[in-house]
Amino acid sequence: MKAMILAAGKGTRLRPLTEQLPKCMVRVQGKPILDHTIEWLKKYKVRDLIINLHHFPRVISDYFGDGKERGVRITYSFEPEVLGTAGAVRKVRECFEDAFFLWYGDNLSTCDLRRLYRFHRAKGGIATVALFRREDVSQSGIAELNAGKRVTRFLEKPRPHESFSRLVNAGIMVLEPRIFEFIPESGRPDFGHDVFPALLASGEAIFGYEMLGGEGLWWIDTPDDLRRVQGEWSKGGENDPR
Repeated sequence: MKAMILAAGKGTRLRPLTEQLPKCMVRVQGKPILDHTIEWLKKYKVRDLIINLHHFPRVISDYFGDGKERGVRITYSFEPEVLGTAGAVRKVRECFEDAFFLWYGDNLSTCDLRRLYRFHRAKGGIATVALFRREDVSQSGIAELNAGKRVTRFLEKPRPHESFSRLVNAGIMVLEPRIFEFIPESGRPDFGHDVFPALLASGEAIFGYEMLGGEGLWWIDTPDDLRRVQGEWSKGGENDPR
């Protein structure tokens, strides 16, 4: 399988660390977040990677090159203007003939990709979104599932009175090529704001894969988040992918 890693974010809430550095290149345990992600994908034999670039793009391309030294193959997609999460995928649609992974590159995770993919295949939907239980959902997209794990509602960054779930989008998903039929041809479409609502409105099946206790997810949106994650990872443990 192939994977696209979204790495164009500026990480404004992490300034001054990201003033001249892409957010995904902030280091945790001595390595960029993106380096950890590539290692995790390779562990599951996902070695054909497309990475979109925008903010200080050469920091990423100079560091990873074509990926050969890491046992992967990397193709870069430069965006002079950020295209949105779905717009970034639309730009490289010719790369995807089969189901593929999409990974939001500014988070760390130890999601079991084999289990996620098997779940996706068993359900047969157009998309499967990895979901993680979180108490503070204000900065995330939330999903409601029925008994069959099909997404019945999705809302991006809900206000307190709008929260109907503690299951949030982990930024990891499996998408079928038919997804491109639902991505607008222009603008800066976003999966949470635009594509998922369109899929639900049309009756397309999106499923939610609930991550288990052994599967970790770490947000690194602010300097406080970074300090917390550094502290947790310095202690090691079952969720540490080192």
